[in-house]
Order: sequence, then structure tokens, then C-alpha cells
Amino acid sequence: MQNIPRYLLFRLEIIWWLITLVITSVILIPILYQLPDYQFFWPNLAFVLVFITVTRYIFLLRYSFLANWSYVKVALIFVCFLTIFLLVQEINFFQTFLDENGMEPIVATLPKDKQLNMMNYIRSEMLLFGVGSVIGCVVLPLRLVLSIWRRINGHED
Repeated sequence: MQNIPRYLLFRLEIIWWLITLVITSVILIPILYQLPDYQFFWPNLAFVLVFITVTRYIFLLRYSFLANWSYVKVALIFVCFLTIFLLVQEINFFQTFLDENGMEPIVATLPKDKQLNMMNYIRSEMLLFGVGSVIGCVVLPLRLVLSIWRRINGHED
């Protein structure tokens, strides 16, 4: 692989973060528009951001600023393990809340005709991105180890 100039990698990273912010906004704005005091906003935001970013690094690592930074990759491997525990804890907290209280307290301020749709959307979206982000954080260290191994042994990444 040819070495891509750093300024292009930096621009690409900025573009990806802008795309990530747009996608995150599209996913979370329907909830925040109808439920401004949504109590699971921060875990939900973390799930979406981690899912998109980790998935991008899994598939497009060679086109990121991390491509040539082996020490940062090693650090990210350890960060992923911590992130997995935090994400699983938040999924468990959300699921426990649903088991004990149901979705009704979250959507109680909405009119009755909109509650069911919002309940389904929140539950599906939280679990999709929550579980997806955990799976991504399990796979990313494997991808980083493979990338480091290829770099050490002179293979293209």
C-alpha cells in the first residue's frame, strides 16, 4: 500500500466524524424532539458513537490515522476491554430498568397514540447499537493485533 499523506488522513478522519455526527443526530433527534428529558440519552449517544467509530476502524483501519501508529493500536486494545465492561454495564442497566419499570415511565409524557411507536423505537435502537458496540469492541482488538502483526512482518495492512 502506498503511504497516504497525513493531511489527507486527517481530512478523511474529520469527514468521518462529521458523517458520524450526522448519523447520530438522525438517530437521536426523534427521541430528543419528543422526550427532551430522556434519561438514557448519554448511554444511547455512547452506543451509537462507539458502534459507528469501532465499525469504521474494523473495516477501514488502513485509511485512518491509526494505520501507522502501533503504540496507539496497543493502547486501544486495552481501552476496548474497559469499554466492553462499561457498555455491558449500561446495557444491563437499561434492561434492568425495562424489566422493573417497563417503557411506560420513559414515554409517559407523550400522547397515548405515540407511546407505543416511541417505546418500540427506543428499545430496538438502544439494543441494536448497544449490542453492536459491544461486538465491535470485541472484534476491534483482534483487528488491531492483526494489523500490528502485519506491520511487524512486512505485510501490507
